[in-house]
Amino acid sequence: MGNFEKINIPNVKNIIAVASGKGGVGKSTVSVNLAISLARQGLKVALVDADIYGPSVPKMFGIEDSKPIVTNIEDKESMFPIEKYGVKIMSIGFFVEKNQGLIWRGPMAANAITQLFENTEWGEIDYMIIDFPPGTGDIQLTIVQKLNLKGAIIVTTPQEIALNDARKAASMFINPDLNVSILGVVENMAWFVPNQHPDEKYFIFGQGGGEKIAKELNTKLIGQIPLVIEMCNAADEGKSMYSQPNDSVILAFDNIVKSII
Repeated sequence: MGNFEKINIPNVKNIIAVASGKGGVGKSTVSVNLAISLARQGLKVALVDADIYGPSVPKMFGIEDSKPIVTNIEDKESMFPIEKYGVKIMSIGFFVEKNQGLIWRGPMAANAITQLFENTEWGEIDYMIIDFPPGTGDIQLTIVQKLNLKGAIIVTTPQEIALNDARKAASMFINPDLNVSILGVVENMAWFVPNQHPDEKYFIFGQGGGEKIAKELNTKLIGQIPLVIEMCNAADEGKSMYSQPNDSVILAFDNIVKSII
């Protein structure tokens, strides 16, 4: 893989990637609420939406129409992140029209993502969370090679087919040439609890998948997030999970944050 020139992001202490092998497992939901949970602990937090072809972070924060301020400082283009819920946010979604898909080849996309990190005025940051695109393509490889990642979190759902994809995502980080540690596995949609029967759990996607993949990867299962309709609604409305009444989700994220810190 060779020695790659590292991107210098001064004053950012810990950079954590949130990754999954395929879309639809709730990786962005985990990234967003993890960032908000960290900020609520009084930490300085940044969130980079690296999902260039399907950026969903602006919608989840309810800031789709926001445009970062861009200035020239000493002949260098500088962008200022959008701030909400105590999180400094940067996404390619701020620079493209809402319904317009990006048709970029890999190197062009990788170059754009590099600029998001390099040209943003982040200030002091304790934790930078990166919402990776699903899979293991050019963008993911560029970030892993060029940033000093503290580690990665793998998001999966419990069923066997999702585990295969999670294995592929993890294999990129634990490749000997890249060697990024896996901080833990988060199992999303772990079970469903109907509102009328809060004591009942329905394992609609199977059971034990997160535990299984964590053991395989020699890491911990650091969170199991239940499937909660209020949580889905909050994300669609651009609200934080702390705005919805279901405690089980909040507790799950608080535990993930404890595990990471």
